[in-house]
Amino acid sequence: MNARQRVWPGLPYPLGATWDGSGTNFALFSAHAEKVELCLFDADGKQEVERIVLPENTHEIWHGYLPDVRAGHFYGYRVYGPYDPENGHRFNHHKLLLDPYAKSLHGDLEWNDALFGYVVGHEQEDLSFDKRDSAPFMPRCEVIDPAFTWGMKTDLRTPWHETIIYEMHVRGFTMLHPEVAEEERGTFGGLSSPVPIGYLTDLGITAVELLPVHTFLHDRHLIKAGLRNYWGYNSIGFFSVHPEYLGRGGILEFKTFVQLLHDNDIEVILDVVYNHTAEGNHLGPTLSMRGIDNKSYYYLMEGAERYYNDFTGTGNALELRHPHVLRMVTDSLRYWVQEMKVDGFRFDLATTLARVNGEFDEHASFLDAIAQDPLLSTVKLIAEPWDIGDGGYQVGRFPPGWAEWNDQYRDTLRKFWKGDSGQLGDLASRLSGSSDIYDRRGRRPWSSINFVTAHDGFTLQDLVSYNEKHNESNGEDNRDGSDNNNSWNCGFEGPTDYPEIVRLREQQKRNLLASLLLSQGLPMLYAGDEFGHSQHGNNNAYCQDNEINWLDWDAIDTAGHALIAFTRALIRLRRDHIVFHRHRFFHGKTIPGTSIKDIMWLKPDGEQMEADDWHDSGHSIACLSSGEAGIYHLTPRGEMEVDNSFMLILNAGDQPVDYLLPQDNPDLEPPALLLDTSRDGLEGAPEESISNPYTVGPRSLVVIWYRRRE
Repeated sequence: MNARQRVWPGLPYPLGATWDGSGTNFALFSAHAEKVELCLFDADGKQEVERIVLPENTHEIWHGYLPDVRAGHFYGYRVYGPYDPENGHRFNHHKLLLDPYAKSLHGDLEWNDALFGYVVGHEQEDLSFDKRDSAPFMPRCEVIDPAFTWGMKTDLRTPWHETIIYEMHVRGFTMLHPEVAEEERGTFGGLSSPVPIGYLTDLGITAVELLPVHTFLHDRHLIKAGLRNYWGYNSIGFFSVHPEYLGRGGILEFKTFVQLLHDNDIEVILDVVYNHTAEGNHLGPTLSMRGIDNKSYYYLMEGAERYYNDFTGTGNALELRHPHVLRMVTDSLRYWVQEMKVDGFRFDLATTLARVNGEFDEHASFLDAIAQDPLLSTVKLIAEPWDIGDGGYQVGRFPPGWAEWNDQYRDTLRKFWKGDSGQLGDLASRLSGSSDIYDRRGRRPWSSINFVTAHDGFTLQDLVSYNEKHNESNGEDNRDGSDNNNSWNCGFEGPTDYPEIVRLREQQKRNLLASLLLSQGLPMLYAGDEFGHSQHGNNNAYCQDNEINWLDWDAIDTAGHALIAFTRALIRLRRDHIVFHRHRFFHGKTIPGTSIKDIMWLKPDGEQMEADDWHDSGHSIACLSSGEAGIYHLTPRGEMEVDNSFMLILNAGDQPVDYLLPQDNPDLEPPALLLDTSRDGLEGAPEESISNPYTVGPRSLVVIWYRRRE
C-alpha cells in the first residue's frame, strides 16, 4: 500500500465499501457527525497505516473514492462530533468503529475497557469521556471481491404449504461429526460436506433455518465466566458472516453452502436480529453505530436521550422509524437475497421491528417497506411475534405474507400429551392450522409455524425426561430459563435405564413428532430431536458452546436410528398426501358434489363432536380428513389434487379407548392401519383391514388410512 492514498470525491451510494474492479468507494451515513476519518491498516490488519478524511458529505452521507484500495484491504472509521450523552450524542474519535455495511470482518474483538466511550468505573459513569485508542482490541472491516459463479438453482421458491423447516446451528451440527474433516468442523465448509448434506436430503426436509450467522459478539460477562454466546443473538454486523463460521474460503464458503443446498432442493432461511445490536445500553461499548451517530441509529427515550428504549432485554433497540436505519435493514435483507441467494428470514423478536411510538403497528414503516418491496415481499418471511415490552405478544397480528412462530401450538401439544385435561378444543384448532388465530385477510394455514421444540427451551428428549430445568452450568444458579415448560419426565427425573420409562419416553417422542408432522400449518423440527439429542435438562443453553449443544453423531443408539427412520417416514407421508398440508383452512362444511365434510371431529362411538363435548375433560379425540377436499387444491396446471382420506386418533390418557371407525363411504376402501405409536414403526403400505372398533392404547397416536377405490 502506498504511504499516501489518492482520494477522490466518490459517490454517496452504495453505502459501505464497494470495490468496482479499479478502486473502492466508501460511504457512511451520519447525520450529526462533524468529520469522518477512514482508517487503513497494513496487510495483516494489525497496524494502522493511514487516516483519510472522507472529502464529501452528500445528504448526510460521508463518502470518498480511493483508486488504490483493492479487495482484501482492511479498514475502519473514526467519527468526530459532540460527546453529549444527555442529548443522545456519543461521538468519540478515539474509538475505531466498524462499518455497519461491512461485508467481512477480520480478527476477533478482545474485551478491554478502552472499547468504551466513557471511563469505566468513573463516578459519572457514561457522562465521562475516555481518550484511550480502542483499535488494538477491535476487529477490522475488509473490502471484498463478491465474485462467485452460481449454478442453475438459485431460486427454489418451494411453496409454503410444502415446506418442512429444520432449525439448526452452523457450529453445533458438525463439531462432533466423524465424517467432517476436523479443520472444517463448525464452519460452512463443514456443513457443505457430502455427508451432512446427504443426511438433510435423506431426512426429507425442504428448508434449513440457521440460527444467527450475522457477525455477533460474545458478551463480556460470558467470556469472564468461561462461556460464549453460542446462539448468536448479539449482532454487530448485518452484512457479514460470523468469522468463526468461515474457514480458509471466506465468504465463498457460505455461497458454496447455499448453492449445494439448492442443488439438493433445500432452501436456506436465516434467523436475523435487527431489533437490537451488541452495543447494549448506555453503559455498553462503542463499537459501531453508537459512535457513528447514536441519536439516529438507536431508539432513545423521549426526554431522557441518555437512555435507550429496550423492548428486548438486551439494552437497546434500533430506531426503525429513521429512514436511514430502515434503509440499512432493508439493504441488508436485499443483500442476503440478491448476493447470497438465501430464501427467507426468521425475524427475532419481530414485534420490536414493528413498534411505532412504542406500540405495535401492523402498518409500521418496516412492515410496509417489506410489503412493497418487489424482491423481499416474495421470499419467506417468518416473525417471532413477540418481545418483552408492553403489548409485545402479537401472535396472529402480522400482515398477510408473513408466517409466525405459533407458541400456542407448542404449549397445547405439550399440555395434551403430558395428560392435562381441558385441551380438546385448543388441540383441534392447533391440529387443523389454528384458523382461530390466522384465518383473516386471506392468510393461509402455513401462516402458523408449528413447533414443539426449538433452540430456546427443552429438546424433545429433555421434554419427556425432565420435569424441571437444570441450567446450573449457565452460572446463574438455575434462575435463568423458563419455568413454564409443560414437560413430563415419565416417572423419573433425567436419564434412566428402567425399561418401562425408556419405552414410554420413546412412545411420547413418536406422539409429539407424529402430531407435529401431520398437523396443518408449517412444521419446524429442531436439529437432533429426530434421534434424541439431550441438553441434560438445560432449557436455556444460549451460552454453552460445547457438548451440551453439539450434536453427538457417534452416540446415536438403536433407538435413535429408529426415531430417525420414523421421522423420515412421517415426512414422506406428509409430503405425499395433500390432506396433511392443505393450503386452505378446514371449515367443517360439506364438500360440493358430495355428502362429506372436509373434516369431522369424532367421539369414540363414531358420532361427531357436539358443542358440549368440547368442554369434556377427556384425553382423546379423533378427526377424519377427507381427500375429497382436493377440489379446493389445484396443481400448478389447475388440476384438482384429490387424495385418500385419513383418520387421526390421539389418546393422551393412561387407559385404552375403543374407537368406532366410519366405513360407510362406498368410494373408499375399508379402513387400514397406517400408524400406531404404541408400535415402533410406521406401516408403509397397509393391505389388511383392521378390527372395528379399534383399540387405541394409552398415550398413543393412530392413523387410519381410507384409500380411494380404483
